Amino acid sequence: MKNQLSSLTDSELYRLFKDKDPDAFQAIFDKYWKRLYTYAYRIYQDELICEDIVQEVFISLWEKLADTEIIHLEGYLFRAVKYRIANHIRDLKFTELHEKIITEIPYPTTASKNIEFQEFEQQIEILIEKLPPKCRDVFKLSRYEQLSNAEIAVKLDLSPRTVETHISNAIKFLKSNSNFYQISLIITIFIKG
Repeated sequence: MKNQLSSLTDSELYRLFKDKDPDAFQAIFDKYWKRLYTYAYRIYQDELICEDIVQEVFISLWEKLADTEIIHLEGYLFRAVKYRIANHIRDLKFTELHEKIITEIPYPTTASKNIEFQEFEQQIEILIEKLPPKCRDVFKLSRYEQLSNAEIAVKLDLSPRTVETHISNAIKFLKSNSNFYQISLIITIFIKG
């Protein structure tokens, strides 16, 4: 079911979500969580605040299901993140200048965002493929399949400490072979968990 949902368009997923299909909500969450978090982190660069903001956006989406009709899901989610960050900053009593800067930050257009994100993912994939085989396998199981260190240790017949070392080495390698912009994205995307 999950694989079938991941191939659906946003409109199709949203329709299923409106019909109260919890798997559709999970598919929307899985599709957008990392991208929304990366976007929030670019603006506000506080890991915990950005996580909270993205979670609040998804909670709000769930709570307003009956009252809201969303035409363009992706645009709605990115705008919601931007507005929540702006509200958070206002609550911190920032100056009008800070608020002006926030309101002028554009959310990425679908085309430019997708191209930029795809290029980034391709560059990271190339780097991941350069890792030693066992290190690469451990890293992929951890970050792509979301397996715990203990699960990876059992699956690959390694000690949990060896799994931790492989993940640490992979992250160090990615950081040392990426430019500054990519490093911030690596941190937000791969160091979670």
